[in-house]
Amino acid sequence: MLHKTIGKSSKIVIVTHKSPDGDAIGSSLGLYHFLKFLKKEVTVIVPNSFPGFLRWMPGSRQIVNFYDQSALAEELVAGANLIFVLDLNMLSRLSGLANAVRNSSAYKVLIDHHLDPENFANITISHPHISSTAEMVFRVICRMGYFNDITGESAECIYTGMMTDTGAFTYNSNNPEIYSIVSELMKKGVDKDKIYNNVYNNFTADRFRLMGYALNEKMKIYPEYGTAMIALTLDEMNRFHYKTGDTEGFSNMPLSIENIIFSVFIKEDTEKVQLSFRSHGEFPANQFASTHFGGGGHLNASGGESYVSVAETIQKFEKILPQYKEALVAEMKIN
Repeated sequence: MLHKTIGKSSKIVIVTHKSPDGDAIGSSLGLYHFLKFLKKEVTVIVPNSFPGFLRWMPGSRQIVNFYDQSALAEELVAGANLIFVLDLNMLSRLSGLANAVRNSSAYKVLIDHHLDPENFANITISHPHISSTAEMVFRVICRMGYFNDITGESAECIYTGMMTDTGAFTYNSNNPEIYSIVSELMKKGVDKDKIYNNVYNNFTADRFRLMGYALNEKMKIYPEYGTAMIALTLDEMNRFHYKTGDTEGFSNMPLSIENIIFSVFIKEDTEKVQLSFRSHGEFPANQFASTHFGGGGHLNASGGESYVSVAETIQKFEKILPQYKEALVAEMKIN
């Protein structure tokens, strides 16, 4: 059915969530290059800016930023007859772009790996057990019989999405099929070492100074709970000339500390406070996020949000944490 839908569609738009990460951009551009190979007129639209360490990716210069080009973005959505919605489970995650997509008469296809997708698409392809949306894009292309039409550019983008959404294959990546896919992508010309260098060795000096400040001044350890927390306000980040993507990976760093099972990164945004949760073993970071901070995600990597101050968010987190002591202590003994 999707094969036929693509075949009869002349103008295609791909959208993904606000503050797009490596999986959002990787899956979107991976699909973009595949559709371009099929001679389709296709555009990727993002709600706002994405990190500089992803701008090396082929096709990134053609991405339309709704925040900067809202009129163009709305015109493209209105003129599309097929819209792919990637790496999100609810249209609200499109931020200001949401209404344009919701009101569009275009055929809509959702491809996502988060829990509980909204029922807004004509076709919903949702598999929360899969590590990344980029992996899902690869699988969808192959399921339609188009493996041979995956270009080197598409393969690079898909691999980048898979790599970044698993922390360079350090979590949510125990499925052996992931590495079979990586092998096939490498046969398409993917240089995984070069991509790793482009993504993880491409930060500014200011980002490292911010990281040092976060670890030295802002990290708090809760040893009785095997938990670490880092919280940053906008003012603190701006002192280090913060740019989109500068805090990438901050949520993972405390997990390198002995006996830390659960790591929380709290970051103030202009509209809300964002929380990122990471965990070792079987501790359910996604359950913590969904139950208390309106979020969700994977067992060991998830996110949530808060609409009070950073200080109040920290207070709420610290009040909730003792409820999970038994599970955290049990995981500490295993690890």
